[in-house]
Formats: sequence, C-alpha cells, structure tokens
Amino acid sequence: MTSPTRISIDPRTPGAEVPRRLFGTFVEHMGRCVYDGIHSPGHATADESGFRADVLALVRELGATVVRYPGGNFVSGYRWEDGVGPRAERPVRLDAAWHSTETNQVGLHEFAEWADAAGLEVMEAVNLGTRGVVEAADLLEYANHPSGTALSDRRRTNGRDDPFGIRLWCLGNEMDGPWQIGHKTADEYGRLAAETARMMRFLDPAIELVAAGSSNHEMPTFGDWERTVLRHTAGLVDHISVHAYYEQDPDDPQSFLASGAALDRYIGEVADIIDEVDARTPYGARVGISVDEWNVWNQTRWNEVDKPRVFTGDWPVAPRLIEDDYTVTDAVVVGSLLITLLRRADRVSMANLAQLVNVIAPIRTEPGGGPAWRQTTFHPFRLTAEAATGHVVPVEVDGARISTSRHGDVDAVDAIATVDGDIAHVFLAHRSLDTPTEVAMDLGPVASAEAVVLTVPEGGDRHTTNSADAEPVAPASLAVEVVDGILRFTLPPLAWARVRVQLAS
Repeated sequence: MTSPTRISIDPRTPGAEVPRRLFGTFVEHMGRCVYDGIHSPGHATADESGFRADVLALVRELGATVVRYPGGNFVSGYRWEDGVGPRAERPVRLDAAWHSTETNQVGLHEFAEWADAAGLEVMEAVNLGTRGVVEAADLLEYANHPSGTALSDRRRTNGRDDPFGIRLWCLGNEMDGPWQIGHKTADEYGRLAAETARMMRFLDPAIELVAAGSSNHEMPTFGDWERTVLRHTAGLVDHISVHAYYEQDPDDPQSFLASGAALDRYIGEVADIIDEVDARTPYGARVGISVDEWNVWNQTRWNEVDKPRVFTGDWPVAPRLIEDDYTVTDAVVVGSLLITLLRRADRVSMANLAQLVNVIAPIRTEPGGGPAWRQTTFHPFRLTAEAATGHVVPVEVDGARISTSRHGDVDAVDAIATVDGDIAHVFLAHRSLDTPTEVAMDLGPVASAEAVVLTVPEGGDRHTTNSADAEPVAPASLAVEVVDGILRFTLPPLAWARVRVQLAS
C-alpha cells in the first residue's frame, strides 16, 4: 500500500462550465470505420439503409455528443458531390489517402440521418487540400440553404426537403503534414482558410468554423504554424484544432500512464499562443481549442508493419487499418486524458475521440455477420460522458508522486470533479502499476456516495483486452465509506474510477 492519498474539493467554487461537445467522436472514410463498421448491408441487424442496429445501440450507449466527418486525411482528396444522389449512379473512386477504393455508398444524406438517429451533432469537414473556397461554399449551400437555389433544390431532389442545419465546420485537416494531400505552408493554408471562412460566413453567419492547427505537438513548425494561421483567420474562425495521440513504450509504461501531463502542456501552449495573437488583433474574441482528434494509438506498429503492407498492396474496399486491441492500461490512459480535457474546459471548446468504430476505436465489429463489442476504452468514455455535467471543480491532491522519464514527477492519483446542483462526480486515474492506495476525500457535507472502478480483472493483467468472444474488462463496484464526513475507499493499482456523491444541503 502506498502512502494515503488525500483529496480536497470545494463544490461551492465551481470553475468552467462543462462543454457537452467535449465528448465528441470521429467517423472517417478509413479502413472499416464506415463500411463494415457502422454500415454493413448484409448484416442481420442492418436497416433498409444498410446501417447496423447493434453498432448504433453501442454508439448510443457510449454517449458521444458530436461526430466529425468525413475525415481526416480522406477529406483532402474528397469530392462531396460523389456522395449525393441515387446510390446506383455514384462514382467509385480511388482514395489516395488510405490506398483504398471508395464506393460512395455512404455520403452526406445517409450519414446525417444515421448521426441524427445516434443523437450526434455533425461536425463537417471541407476539402482544402485539392479544392478550395468555391467547393466549400457549394457544400454549405447544399447542406444548409432552405430552397430556391440550384444547390439547395438539388438537395431537395435528392430526398432532403429541410436543410441539414450543420453548425460546425472544419476548414481542412492537418494541412501542415507532408503526408497530407494538398499539404501547404502556414501562410498558404492561413490565407486559404481565411478566404474560405469569409465566404462561408457570407452564406451562413450562424456557423462555427475550426481552423486546422498543427498535426501534433512534435511537428517542427508547431507554434509558428498556429501563430500564422491565427493571424490570417483572426475574427473569422471560432476554434483551432489540436490533434494528440499517445503510444505506449513497452519499456516505459509509467510515462505512458502520465500522457495526460503531455496533453495538458500541449493545450496550455496553444492557449498561450491564442492569447498572444489575440492581444495583437482588434477582434477580442478568444478562439476555443478543438481537440478534434485524440486517443491512444500504436503508431510504431502502423509505420513499421501495417502501413507498408497496405500501401504496397491492391486498392481494397474497407481494409483493416489500425484496428488496435486496447488493454486495461490503454483504458486508464484514455480515462486520464478525459480528466485533462475536463481540467482544461476553460479553454477546450470541444474534443473528439478518434475514431468511433474499428479504427483505433472504442467499438469493434467482426466482418460479415459477426458481432459488435466494447473495447476497454469504451468504459471510461461512457462513464465520463454520462456524468460530467454542470461545472468543473478544482481538485487538490496530496499523495505519492511517480517519476517518469518523459514527463518528470507526476501525481500517482490524477483527479478532477464536476458539480451539477447537489450531485458531484469525481473522476480519478491511479497511475501506479503495482501498489494500491487508500483515498480520503473531503467534499464537505455528504449525504451518500457510490463508485465504480475499471482495473485489471481477476485472472488478468494490465495487457488484458476485450474481444468478440468476451469482455472481461468492464466497470465494477468500488466500496466507499463515509466516515466523519470523509469519503474513504481503496484504489487498486492501474485503475480509473468514478465516484458519485450526493451532497448534503
């Protein structure tokens, strides 16, 4: 047993409001995310449009609020017109981004209807790789204008009388990356993004626009890219994107478990740049941070094994791409990244777990007639999304520290809380690999409390995964006592937990 962990929370001093868009997700035309993922016409549960009911049920259970679509790298070569109109007449194209064949059987109409059924707000991305201002404006007019123009009437002819009413729009994707179709310099992209934003706002002033920030924190242009893009788009965009993926080094699991510290620093640096640019412009409207791609991803395997195999082969439809099998350790890290996003809710306006089904996803399916199931990472996302409402409340943690090679010393227990009326939720990640800790938590007068924990299952280890055959990694009850007004419980090693507290009046 490590030294006790003492946690102090004052529910009477709430901070930022929890943005419900913090619990977004991402569907890209990549691998088996769309085809053989959410859409599989031959499956026993498929509806008349070909969407799987069993997958839809899991998406609803997950509790996501926003879905970014249709990419990702895919969007930088995408012609949106290919995905509208009669399905039998839609062209089949080569997708250069993922070396696949795109059938275009799922496009804007089908996806928007599916998203509506799933309770998801669509966050649409426009192609600023091979296309530009006119094509983006055309898509917006097609999607959002009521009627009486060639494009809006074309939408009505294609079966949608009412506008889609899409409010969130991404101005391209990862345009700083040399791997990106239509890769640009910061000035090239910044100018194009500004002109596109201006035109789109002329057509629909109610939309929100997301400028593409750096593809990751390690890009050599990080920082300079953000400053340049924000200067070009000042007064025109509402958000700038952050993309953040974390990978375990088999020889350094402690640094992996502290990935939340890296995300926190990343968000902080982008926030400082926003403030720096904002101070030099006359607009005064602070831009939000959209962490519209984040997750755990085994990129080493992708670059060394999967990518060479995929990109030297044929042009398959819906190949298996980055279908990582997530472990207990991965789930704890995903839970800790959610803690960081909540802690930074004063600056993070939205966030999307990338992706939703099969591709580094919380939900997996088997091809053909196989089942769908929950990966380990499904659980911390669901439990946080359903409970984190109201306002974020700062948490003081006094306990053991853990040394990491990448992030220095970090708290063994990371925590954040939210308060909504007389209900508080506390979210905790225990980063110790082998030692439990006794927690004493003070929130003031408490009427009752209950908790769940996600940790190594009986007979398993930190590498245990879920599969189509069994889901051994799942939330379990965690015993909590209220002793003299203090909550007391024991966190096992390598654990993520949620505590629900009924505050006394």
